[in-house]
Amino acid sequence: MLLEAEGLSVTYGRTRAVASVDLAVGEGEIVTVLGANGAGKTSLLRALQGAVKPSRGRIVLGGRDVTAQSSAARVRGGMVLVPEGRQIFVSMSVHENLLMGAYLRRDGSADADIAAIYERFPNLARRRDMKASVLSGGEQQMLAIGRALVARPRLVMLDEPSLGLSPLFVEQLFSLLRDLNRDGIAILLVEQNTTMALELASRGYVFELGEVVLEGSSDRLLGDEALVAAYLGGAAPLPPPNHPGP
Repeated sequence: MLLEAEGLSVTYGRTRAVASVDLAVGEGEIVTVLGANGAGKTSLLRALQGAVKPSRGRIVLGGRDVTAQSSAARVRGGMVLVPEGRQIFVSMSVHENLLMGAYLRRDGSADADIAAIYERFPNLARRRDMKASVLSGGEQQMLAIGRALVARPRLVMLDEPSLGLSPLFVEQLFSLLRDLNRDGIAILLVEQNTTMALELASRGYVFELGEVVLEGSSDRLLGDEALVAAYLGGAAPLPPPNHPGP
C-alpha cells in the first residue's frame, strides 16, 4: 500500500474528531471519503498531511512510518494536500503560486513542470503574470491542483475540490482527476458530491462522527440503502453504474 492509517485518532481538547480509523490507498488507486459536514473528514486529511498531530495511531507512507514526521517531510515523500477553499496566495501572481509548489524540491528548476501545468491549463498560462485574485473559483481550484502537481506527488489528497464550482467546472475537475490517475498518481478524495466521487473512485469510506461506518467498493456503496438514505437524499438503492435504470 502507498498510504496506510492504522487506528488513527484526532482530538481537539475534549472533542474527538477522528476515532481509531483504519484507511489505505494503494499505488495508483482512487479512494474517496464521504460523510456529512463535521464527520471528521478534514481532520483526517490534516492528520495524514501532518498539519495536526494524531492522539493515537500511526501513518505509513510508502512503507515508512511518517507519524512523527513534519508536513514538509511528507511532501518530500510524495504526499500533497489540496485543502478545502484552495488556499492559494491571492496577492501573488499565478506563476508565483506555481513556484511555491516547488519550494521543497531539491532537484533544481521546476520550469518543465510548470510548463506542463500551463499546457494542461491554458487559462492559467494566459494569466500567468496576473494576481491569483482575478481568477474564477474554478481557475483557482485548477491553480491549487497545479501547485500540488509541481511537487511531483505520488499521492494527491483533495478536500472538497468541487465546493462552490459551477457544474461545468465540476465536470472538468473530475475529468482532470481521471487524467491524473491515468498518469499514475494516487488520489484520496474527500467530496460532498457522493455520486460523482463513487463513480470516479474504486473504493470508499463513509464517515460519521469521526468513525468509519461503511467501507467497500464503489459499486457496493452506490447500492447501499443506508448510504443512499443518509447521503443521497433517498430511501431506495441506486442502480449500479452504467445501468439504464427504470
